[in-house]
Amino acid sequence: MDLEELKILAAEQSRELMEARDVDSDFDFAFQLQLQEAITASISLQPSTSTAVPTPTTLPHPENDGVSKFADVQTSELLQLEREIDDRKLSELEFRKMRDDIQRRIHDHRVAQEILRMPEDEWLDNGDNFEVPFGEATSKNNDNELFRVYFKGLVENYSSKVVFGGIGVAICDSRDELLFEMRKPFYGSAMNRQCIEFKALIEGLNAAIALDLKRVVFFCDYFPIFQFVTGRWSAKQRKVAALLNQVALLRQKFSFCQPSLVPRNEIKFAFRFAREAMTSQINKVTESDASRNVYETCVICLEDTDIGQIFSVDGCRHRYCVSCMKQHVEVKLLHGIVPKCPHAECNSDLKLDSCSKFLTPKLIDIMKQHIKEASIPVTEKVYCPYPKCSALMSKSEVLEYSKGSFLGAERLGIRKCTKCIGLFCINCKVPWHYNIVCDEYRRRNPNPPEDVKLKNLAAMNLWRQCVKCNHMIELVSGCYHMTCRCGYEFCYTCGEPWKDKKATCSCKLWDEDYILDSDEEENDDYYDTDSDDYY
Repeated sequence: MDLEELKILAAEQSRELMEARDVDSDFDFAFQLQLQEAITASISLQPSTSTAVPTPTTLPHPENDGVSKFADVQTSELLQLEREIDDRKLSELEFRKMRDDIQRRIHDHRVAQEILRMPEDEWLDNGDNFEVPFGEATSKNNDNELFRVYFKGLVENYSSKVVFGGIGVAICDSRDELLFEMRKPFYGSAMNRQCIEFKALIEGLNAAIALDLKRVVFFCDYFPIFQFVTGRWSAKQRKVAALLNQVALLRQKFSFCQPSLVPRNEIKFAFRFAREAMTSQINKVTESDASRNVYETCVICLEDTDIGQIFSVDGCRHRYCVSCMKQHVEVKLLHGIVPKCPHAECNSDLKLDSCSKFLTPKLIDIMKQHIKEASIPVTEKVYCPYPKCSALMSKSEVLEYSKGSFLGAERLGIRKCTKCIGLFCINCKVPWHYNIVCDEYRRRNPNPPEDVKLKNLAAMNLWRQCVKCNHMIELVSGCYHMTCRCGYEFCYTCGEPWKDKKATCSCKLWDEDYILDSDEEENDDYYDTDSDDYY
C-alpha cells in the first residue's frame, strides 16, 4: 500500500468518525431531553413543601461518554498517522533530491576528468563547443561508481537499568567526499555493542538503498561485526542472528557490497555523528565529579576521558584514549602491519613496552614478531624449515650462530636454528641433507611436496612470485604494476620486469574490478602471503 492509498484510507476513516460523533451527539441530546422531562414530571406530582427543590442538573450518559472517548482516541491516532505519512513523503522527497545531487556530482566529475584528458590543441580548437548535458541518459552511467559507507554504533550504561546509544552514518563518494550524514539516538534497557553496531550498519545500508546507490563498500572498526558479515563467525544469539540476516537481505539489493575492516580513526565522520547523537541524551558529569577528576577529550572518539586513561605516544606525544589505541593497534596487527601513531602523517613507531599495558599476551607475541620482521631486510630473512619451529632469523645472525659449531659453515651452507637448534641448509631451505651436496639434492628433489602445494595454491588464487626475493604476492586492489617490498618492479599478469617506470610487456595496465578509486589507478596495492602484510 503506497502513501496515497494510506492518505485516502485515513481521510475516509476520519470522515466516518466525524459522522459517528455527530450521531452520538444527537443521541446524547435526546437522552438529556427525556431525562429532564421525567424529572420535571416527578417533581410536579410531589406535595408542595417549604423546602426548595434543587434545579435538576444534566447527567452524562455513561455509554455515550465511553463511545466519545473511544472516538477521540481513534481521531488522535488518525491524526498521528497523517503526520507520519506527511513526514515520510517529505523524507522521500529529500532523499530524491540527494540522489539527484549525487548523480549530478558524479556526472560533473567525469566531465572534468574527460576535459583534463583532452589534448591542449583539441581543447583550443573545440573547447567552446564541448558540452555533455546532464540528464537521464548520463545518470544511468553512474552504476560503476563505488561509494563508501561508514557506520558506527555507540552504547553507554547510564545506570543499572538505563542504557543510552547513538548511531552515526556517513556516505561518501569514491573520492571520499561526504554525501550523506545521519545521527540517530537510541534509548532503552537491553542494548549491547554488537546489536547497536548492527543497527548502525542496517541504517547505513538502508540510506544507500534510498539514495539508489548500486556499488558500495562499508567500513567498520569493530572486529566481531567484520567476522559476522564475512561469514567467519556464526551468530549464536537469536537477536544477533536476526540482525545479521537483515544485513544479508539488504546486501542482496546491491550489485556490489563488500565489508572492510579499518582502524577507528578511519571511520571518517560516523564516529563523531554517533557520539553527538548519544551525548545529546546524557547529562554532563556533575560539578562535584568534575572537581575531583581531570578529563581530556580524545580526538578520535571525541569522548571526555579521565586523564589516567589517556595514552601518550612515545616520541611525538600525540595523545588518545586507551580504548581507541587498543582498537587501532589490534586492527593493524590483524592486518599484518607494525602499528604506528594514528595521527595523520605521523610515522612515530609505537613501543612494545607501552602497548603491552592494554594488549593481550597473544597480541603482544604478534607485535614482537612483526617488529622483528620489519627490522630485517627482505633479502636477509630466513625461516627455520622445521614446521614445528618456523622461527624468523636474519642470514647474518644465523651464520654467526652457526660458525661456532661448524668449520666452513659459510662455504657448506649448513646453519643451526637459533631457536630449536635444528640443522638446515641455507641454500636449499630444507633440513640439512647429510652426505650430499646441494646440487645433488636438488637433482634428486626437483619438486619438493611443499613447493608443489604452494604452486598449486598460488595458481588457484592467482598469486605471483617475485623473481628476485621469491616472496609470494596477491593483488588486492590497484593496477597490475607491482613493486615488491624488495624494490623489484614487475607486471602482475605475466611477470615481466618494469624498467625506467615502463612496462616491457604489452599486458593491460589495470582491470576495473581491482580499482577501488578511479582517481588512484596508479596505486600498487598487494598482499604479501609470506608475512601477512598489506602494501
